[in-house]
Amino acid sequence: MKGRDRADNLRVKGPSRRLFLQLGGLAALAVACAAPREKATPENAGTFILLRRRWREVTLGWPGTFDPEREPYRTRLARLGAQAARHRDAMTPTRRSLWPDLPFPSLDATPARLRAMARAYALPGTGLTAEPGLGTAVAAGVEHYVRHVYAEQTGNWWDWRIGTPRALLDAAVLAAPHLTDTQVSALCEAVDTFVPDSRLDDYEGNSTGANRVDLCTVTLLRAIAGGDPGRAALAASALSPVFPYVTEGDGFYRDGSFIQHGSVAYQGGYGAVLLTGLATLFAVLRGTPWEITDPAAGTVLDAVDRAFAPFVHDGACMDLVRGRGIDRRSYGDHRRGREIAAAVLLLAETAPDAERARWRAMVKGWAVRDTAEPTGHRLFPMSARAVHRRPGWCAAVSMASSRVAHYEHGNGENLRGWHTGSGMLYWWTTGQGDQYSDSFWPTVDPYRLPGTTVSTRRLPDGAGGGWGDTRPPAEWVGGTTDGVCAAVGQHLFGLESTLEAFKSWFFLDDAVVCLGAGIACRDGLPVETVVDNRRAGARLTVGTGWAHLDGHGGYVVPAGQSLRTLREDRTAAGVTRPYATLWLDHGVDPGMDSGAAGYVYHLMPGAGPAETAARAADPGWARVLANTSAQQGIEVPSLGVTAVNFWTGGRAGGRAGGLTASDPCAVLVRDLGDGTATVTVADPRRALDELTVTWDRPVAGVTRGHPLLRRVETGARLALTFGGLADQQGASCQVIVRLGVSTA
Repeated sequence: MKGRDRADNLRVKGPSRRLFLQLGGLAALAVACAAPREKATPENAGTFILLRRRWREVTLGWPGTFDPEREPYRTRLARLGAQAARHRDAMTPTRRSLWPDLPFPSLDATPARLRAMARAYALPGTGLTAEPGLGTAVAAGVEHYVRHVYAEQTGNWWDWRIGTPRALLDAAVLAAPHLTDTQVSALCEAVDTFVPDSRLDDYEGNSTGANRVDLCTVTLLRAIAGGDPGRAALAASALSPVFPYVTEGDGFYRDGSFIQHGSVAYQGGYGAVLLTGLATLFAVLRGTPWEITDPAAGTVLDAVDRAFAPFVHDGACMDLVRGRGIDRRSYGDHRRGREIAAAVLLLAETAPDAERARWRAMVKGWAVRDTAEPTGHRLFPMSARAVHRRPGWCAAVSMASSRVAHYEHGNGENLRGWHTGSGMLYWWTTGQGDQYSDSFWPTVDPYRLPGTTVSTRRLPDGAGGGWGDTRPPAEWVGGTTDGVCAAVGQHLFGLESTLEAFKSWFFLDDAVVCLGAGIACRDGLPVETVVDNRRAGARLTVGTGWAHLDGHGGYVVPAGQSLRTLREDRTAAGVTRPYATLWLDHGVDPGMDSGAAGYVYHLMPGAGPAETAARAADPGWARVLANTSAQQGIEVPSLGVTAVNFWTGGRAGGRAGGLTASDPCAVLVRDLGDGTATVTVADPRRALDELTVTWDRPVAGVTRGHPLLRRVETGARLALTFGGLADQQGASCQVIVRLGVSTA
């Protein structure tokens, strides 16, 4: 559905009971507040009372969305009350702290405690509901923190523009009956110092994407606290730059990519924050003079299916779109998945009936482990990501390009994520959904991430520029997909290394065929391709040309390659995890004294040892058509698949499996077995005004074309000429043809 059509449905209803009942957490509750203390005019006083009530209902879910006498809510509410009582009783205001154990500035912790106290004040079942002493303590704490810390805050800009004001304003709104006009004015004045109206004038720098949504949320809370209609209007109108699709920089792309910090795939970090923030603002502002009616806001609804759902597996958000947040805590992927689910359920209230029902069913599926997920392939060329789903397993690959960072580090986080963009291949099978959740990042060998090709050169923590400033010069990164299978490729350049390679992944029905070619390096150290590095203590069996890891899957490594293996326990941060590592050693400085190195292997998620051995004994199942720095391709007769990544075109590109291309591109042909075939092409470099692809197969005609298809030649062979691919952001173009020679 187009954005304008969706805008007609952006009339957000009240919060769904399912939001709290399915996700069951106090993070989705809300509180009742008394009449506002701000100086409101008779004309707008009722509107701000509504906004206060709506903020309570949407952000915390009360009243009406749960029974405080039922479990688990009863226990959790009582726990919150006990925590708030401890905080209240321990408050000892001095110039250096509000609590003795939290010396100022305590940017996160002190405001968070005040907000927790305010929630306990307003929620039922805490034992402190509407308790005057607690409300007064919140008011005094906010005033004290504003006077001694916030008004003179220094450090990371995010803290004083977003983190601190949001927590303090939230607490002030929830405990409003106990804040004096003077206290409210002081808080608003401090917020205005760091988030003046002018902060939302330009959509650039630290005011884009999720940061812009956060700033608008702070502005709305400031408007609610101070009874300011002008700021409420600004909070709504300043969201408009977030909605349109972008072609560069931060925001949503038409292929479903979401970028923040200019070059980092971030659905599972800033994207989740953005989705949650927008869902909240849509709901809070409904029925007010500032209700969101921008037609472009339909992009947010589209993003549920395009940008977020593909990266949620068994309720957890995949790490390849979580930026520097991957090593913050174990099971952080599950926490982000729950946040996305909560936002989707809230947004479902704005969606057409069919999508509302589908999204609710989707979130229910995420909540129930080992449920079936839709099969198919999703390629995200603008963020160098791909996700492949088949019955019983799922795989995803993260790459780096001239547009997308190798990795992001900042604020001391993810300092060893160097090679996550070097073709890391994630995969999950039934019962293995926590593979990357349970202390994987602190314990895994960062030089041997699954699927990567790397120089073994030791790197310093935080190698490369911070905040995603680690983009390589590679232009050919992406591929093509028909929605079922895919040909994905990466022209790889090592991070702070002379390494260069060409890597391809062919995603099929029960396997991923992995090819590497042109591997060259001058670092004076060995170069390795990591077939896998699995967090598992299961039995590893190695046969002739294959290996198998019990409960996980199999690996086929054709003759001529020496598969090396290692079993080890790795310890970090006080935890120990077992690993099974399989890799191919390309030697020291491949491409120098000898030819460039290469590799071929098959990953078979969920396969048993007999299946793996049988596939290894059948080399013709997937025939390698080419594996060079000019082209990489395979043919799988049983699937009717021929796929080639042409790194060069024309004569230099050559021919593979009857396919030729005039220029660098990705081509996937699939014989559907009913007398027709699909021909799918893409221009990963986004550089071609024209591309001609030929297929040496008799074709009678085209049954479905494509808007970019300019010329067609059929008969003894097929020739397709496409135009304007440079403007497609790497998206695939598909044509369906009728096989055979026309008798007309």
